[in-house]
Amino acid sequence: MNLQIDNVRSKLLELIKTKAFFEGDFKLSSGKHSNFYLDCRRVTLSSEGVYFCSLIILDMIKDDSDIEAVGGPTIGADPLVGAITVLSLITYKRPLKSFLIRKSAKQHGFMRQIEGPDLSAGCRVVLIDDVATTGKSLIECINILKISEIIVDRVIVLVDREEGAKEKLEAIGCPFYSIFSIRDFKK
Repeated sequence: MNLQIDNVRSKLLELIKTKAFFEGDFKLSSGKHSNFYLDCRRVTLSSEGVYFCSLIILDMIKDDSDIEAVGGPTIGADPLVGAITVLSLITYKRPLKSFLIRKSAKQHGFMRQIEGPDLSAGCRVVLIDDVATTGKSLIECINILKISEIIVDRVIVLVDREEGAKEKLEAIGCPFYSIFSIRDFKK
């Protein structure tokens, strides 16, 4: 990373620490209990936070011209996807498509599960999310994209809780990257 991105990363870390990291007793979506919780939407739904996240993620993929789109599971990826695609046009003059994946297909209209501009078979995408724990929802997204023959080039998350997501994704051949790990918050 260059010095500018290192500075942005430091600012984002501080934002997440002060606005989105909580200690206590929390039930996670996996059903497990945890003594801490990350509510990254408190950061990604702020203009400063989503801007920092988007700058870092774009820097991570800027040299890969084969990437056509970024997307992820709704609701964690929603603000990130929108901001990244806008910045891709403004900063790199290379607009990326965006997509969001619903838990289940809509029951009306086009009845789609993958929302956004049409992605063609063979399209290479980056899957984005705010927090990864076990990787279950990310693997579900990959499987949904595979049905349409869309290739997930890699997964990028803001924070890896280090509870198996990386290992499970890499076991199915999908590279996994996180901007931060839980170790950055529990010092």
